[in-house]
Amino acid sequence: MIKKIFRFIAKVIGWFFLITFLLVLLFKWIPLPFTPLMAIRYFEHSDEEIKHEWVPIEAISKNLQLAVICSEDQNFENHSGFDFEAIQKAIENNKKGKRVRGASTISQQTAKNAFLWPGRNYIRKGLEAYFTFLIEFLWSKERILEVYLNSIEMGKGVYG
Repeated sequence: MIKKIFRFIAKVIGWFFLITFLLVLLFKWIPLPFTPLMAIRYFEHSDEEIKHEWVPIEAISKNLQLAVICSEDQNFENHSGFDFEAIQKAIENNKKGKRVRGASTISQQTAKNAFLWPGRNYIRKGLEAYFTFLIEFLWSKERILEVYLNSIEMGKGVYG
């Protein structure tokens, strides 16, 4: 009986890794039609229309791309998904009891926006780290920025 349970758990974990790997690989080339956040917001405010039109990176102003990198993640081009120095600074700041400061990179925010739900808990953060690793491994920095710019919530019902 215990062996069957372990086998079942191993199969579920194996399928999870296979499906998520294939999903991230698929979105390396095709635009994301919607994100979990869009679905959540739709059900929270079903009277609002979701506005989302995919724009290829070539059609997005270089100045906007640079402005987002400068404001959100100055080390975007240099890290592999995680800015450990910024994480350490955020931990130190948060220990002092000041306003909670985050240290999520553009890659981490893209992983969250494209594949997960909003919120702060260890399960979601663990999954965010996993998806961040996958997108950094499978996608180019240009693709990560493109997905980020097309999936961020810009206002009520407006994405990208």
